[in-house]
Amino acid sequence: MYRYDEHDTALVRERIEEFRDQVARRMDGRLTEDEFKPLRLMNGVYLQLHAYMLRVAIPYGALRSEQMRTLAMIARKYDRGYGHFTTRQNIQYNWPALTDIPEILEKLADVEMHAIQTSGNCIRNVTADPFAGAASDELEDSRPWAEIIRQWSTFHPEFTFLPRKFKIAVNGASDDRAAIRFHDIGLQIVEDETGQRGFEVWVGGGQGRTPRIARKIRDFLEPRDLLSYLTAILRVYNQHGRRDNLYKARIKILVDSLGIDAFRDEVEEEWGFIREGELSLPEAEISRIRSFFSSPRIEGQTPLPQTGPAAFRSWLDVNRRDHQTYGLSSVVISLKPIGGTPGDATADQMDIIAELTERFGFDEVRVTPEQNLVLPHVRNEDLFAVWEALSAHGLATANAGLSTDIVACPGLDYCNLANARSIPIAQAISETLDAQGLSETAGDVTIKISGCINACGHHHIAHIGVLGVDKRGEEFYQITLGGAMGTDAAVGEIVGKGLAGDDVPGAIARILHHYKALREDGEDFIDTLRRLGSDAFKEAIYAELAA
Repeated sequence: MYRYDEHDTALVRERIEEFRDQVARRMDGRLTEDEFKPLRLMNGVYLQLHAYMLRVAIPYGALRSEQMRTLAMIARKYDRGYGHFTTRQNIQYNWPALTDIPEILEKLADVEMHAIQTSGNCIRNVTADPFAGAASDELEDSRPWAEIIRQWSTFHPEFTFLPRKFKIAVNGASDDRAAIRFHDIGLQIVEDETGQRGFEVWVGGGQGRTPRIARKIRDFLEPRDLLSYLTAILRVYNQHGRRDNLYKARIKILVDSLGIDAFRDEVEEEWGFIREGELSLPEAEISRIRSFFSSPRIEGQTPLPQTGPAAFRSWLDVNRRDHQTYGLSSVVISLKPIGGTPGDATADQMDIIAELTERFGFDEVRVTPEQNLVLPHVRNEDLFAVWEALSAHGLATANAGLSTDIVACPGLDYCNLANARSIPIAQAISETLDAQGLSETAGDVTIKISGCINACGHHHIAHIGVLGVDKRGEEFYQITLGGAMGTDAAVGEIVGKGLAGDDVPGAIARILHHYKALREDGEDFIDTLRRLGSDAFKEAIYAELAA
């Protein structure tokens, strides 16, 4: 993993002292809340329904054990004993006192962490495949490139006040686990006909009220040109992006209005001016950054365990992933206990995860866009010990990728932008599907819930999406079907009128029962849905309501 140099350390410490003064001026009234807002957002601090919220950056989702222990300490000492892992591979604390936040930032800085780039109209936390450096289908580790982008973008003076927030993701595997097609810029590592590696460049993806699948503007970009090309894209966006309309400020709207060909032409023209300048990446610098990232080397090649309790076998089948090194596995730590709050982890749970990371995980744990955690490198002979420890702390639910592995935003329980609750709906769906045996029997299916059109729960890209809406002061929920985040990217379609919250769990259960009746041999939910179309499921959704 990357370690801070003297420049990182100095910049972060300077920002903390600056923010400490800003908080003091807010507390004694020298700054109004309106004046304070842009200052706190630059430091990851939001004002939610009940309290300030602090969002901590976890670049490309990677943490060391000491960092996880610090996150646990912050949850225990400064919050209410838990943290919430987000779809952007960050962590949020929902209840810190504003006066404590500078001290929290100091504790984070002690372990090379901060809250910069987690809010505001800047380049946000750069994300990557949570299995990067471990996945068996990987062409190249995407983390070094995410780190290069992080270093380039942090405090970049030209891109500190963009028309709107800006998100970049990097993927190096054949399976797009970074959802690059739903980012402002998505980078896919590819190999040309000569064996040289570079990037496909995708632009204009996003969710929210106008979901868009990104469009490819370059088939192959040489690694040395990465930062110059990103700069060209951002300059075109910064110049033409709408600043007069919040809802039309994202790059996806600019790409729509210009057209992808005209947008590409402007980027290529701008790139021509800067390509051979100081932004060209030297191979020595690329190699230096790569040196921070490596997969562990092990002696011996222990096969997977063939015996053990049924619950352990089920966990292996569902939560284990193949590793590129024989004798190692990657394991998903589920933060989705049946009936629990998706993405929440208590301080005690974070401490045990830190211990497992240190003892069995080569000191690395990752946050996933699905609000789970991953130990990317575990020796096969240690899998049972890891499972035992996770089981003892409520972290071994065998549901990674199944219907009870539900993604949900904080919704109206916390967020002042939300129209409806997300967490209670997710909990009720989880309990309903588990009670009916659907988590085990319905196979791979994604369910995601957003409490408003901003789509922080990523409902647009779920096989089954749930969107909370407000109708004359009452909470209703629209069901979408057919979304997908990978190379088969798709935006889900609304299938009918909104449902009352109490009706949502039953409707989703009926969808999955209907799928089981219609599927052909070995057919996943999304394949059945695409074969038959969403109308084939509409009657099942509303059947009991009509009766």
